Amino acid sequence: MTFLYPAVIGVAVLVGAAAVAGYVVLQKRRAEALSQAGFAASQKSRLRQHLPYALLLAALPVMLVGLARPQAEVAVPRVAGTVLLAFDVSNSMSAADVAPSRLGAAQEAAKAFVTDQPDSVDVGVLVFGDQALLTQAPTDDHAAAIAAIGRVTPSGGTSLGQAILVALGTITGKPVALPQEGGAAPDLGYWPSATIVVFSDGEETGGPDVQAAAELAAAAGVRIQTVGVGTAKGATVEVDGFQLGTALDETLLTTVAQVTGGAYQQAGDAAALTDSTKSIDLRLTTEKEPLELTAPFAAVALLLLTLGGLLGVRWHGRIV
Repeated sequence: MTFLYPAVIGVAVLVGAAAVAGYVVLQKRRAEALSQAGFAASQKSRLRQHLPYALLLAALPVMLVGLARPQAEVAVPRVAGTVLLAFDVSNSMSAADVAPSRLGAAQEAAKAFVTDQPDSVDVGVLVFGDQALLTQAPTDDHAAAIAAIGRVTPSGGTSLGQAILVALGTITGKPVALPQEGGAAPDLGYWPSATIVVFSDGEETGGPDVQAAAELAAAAGVRIQTVGVGTAKGATVEVDGFQLGTALDETLLTTVAQVTGGAYQQAGDAAALTDSTKSIDLRLTTEKEPLELTAPFAAVALLLLTLGGLLGVRWHGRIV
């Protein structure tokens, strides 16, 4: 327990000690005066004689301690940390097997997800095609994150591995790369309050090894949640004048999520995709916050005063 005004504690001790000493002296003088006047000592029990006054005297230092503004730190559970939304912007994400398109549906679901997050969650946005690019650094300004989501457009191939590495670099604050063959994995520290949410159709076209990147994330305590966008039936997209077939591939997305302790969510249409983001599990953390205890001390002081007064009236016919 800490006190905002610790000097008041000293005052409370001095005042309490002075009040008790004064009461003792007063009782001795009263007893001597009664004795000199020829009155017999009170036959009341010591408890009945002194308890009301003891309660009234105890209320004074308790009240002063309350004025010192006591505080205690309590662990408060909260959803907190950093969430990086990673959007697959490859050409296949323009497929319309999910209306208005895979990417469009992912954007709407992501915007709804951001809107539902408390201010204690910082949200960042990155896009990945052949390369990955952070378009919005993690921020508690959720309107800025939503605006960044709205600027996402499809083009190029898909490198989920590169997306994971860039996301880890954003979380840790330093560039992250896979180790050379036979080399030691980089020490990224431990970041259990960070989560990466990937929106993709799962069609990988190249880049760093995805599973190795996921293992780096797992070692750093970063969980990856994956959301599959598209349908198993698939659709066709036009790329450089060619019609290419594309379909949702859940295998890679499921593996990435499982390696990091996350979960894969599948959505076959826009409504289901929005619903799937509601089941994304963010970490529940605890954070110590100061809790002021002035009110409890004031309540105790008031209770002591009330009890002392009532007992004084009942047993002695007066409050003091």
